[in-house]
Amino acid sequence: MNILTFDSDDKLNEAAANIIIGQIQTTPRAVLGLATGGTPVGIYKEIVKDFQRGMFSFKNVTTFNLDEYVNIPTDHPESYHSYMNSHLFNHIDLPESQCHIPDGNASDTAAECERYDLAIELSGQIDLQLLGIGHNGHIGFNEPAHALIKGTHVVDLAEETLEANARFFDTIDDVPKQALTMGVGTILKAKKILLVVKGADKAEIVKRALQGPITTDCPASLLQTHPNLIVLLDSTAAEKLS
Repeated sequence: MNILTFDSDDKLNEAAANIIIGQIQTTPRAVLGLATGGTPVGIYKEIVKDFQRGMFSFKNVTTFNLDEYVNIPTDHPESYHSYMNSHLFNHIDLPESQCHIPDGNASDTAAECERYDLAIELSGQIDLQLLGIGHNGHIGFNEPAHALIKGTHVVDLAEETLEANARFFDTIDDVPKQALTMGVGTILKAKKILLVVKGADKAEIVKRALQGPITTDCPASLLQTHPNLIVLLDSTAAEKLS
């Protein structure tokens, strides 16, 4: 585990972007696992800026997003399809056929989960997986539980997750109650994992995830078992680490 701490948001975003860009430059046919939420916004902005400078190309890259809400239109402003288009896909040369997001509107969600896992398998191993962390320790939408599912699956979102995501919707009642999410097993198969965490409100869960016991009650703690984990923290998110 390699933990780096930054004293500004700009420096953290730039460092994370440079790691992702470096992966593409060294592996032009890289398979990237992508995340959504508030944390990656600045990272994607840095990536787009460097892409527009002609530093690299996404033409041969394949991407897989971690998750998508269930029963939300893909063109809804808070769908993860819209998020990725707005913050990244609309600004780069990644072919549409090579970017993958789970279909939360599939009539058969179990079949969609199987399809998504097969697509990941056929693409080869994910070279670099970008992750954030929830206040309850979830990664992707893998919520704390007695047991975790290794492949893509439907998850009932925890109340804490609904409350955290309510800031993106008019009211908490508008937040979708379910999501399709890549499983922890798939996440941990990535060759490299880049975990990015910002904010004092995440300091306690960062300590639990990185220095606490490995337990499904804190899914992010399983990242401790990964042989190539890079953690980028701002100074406030790192303040409780020993």
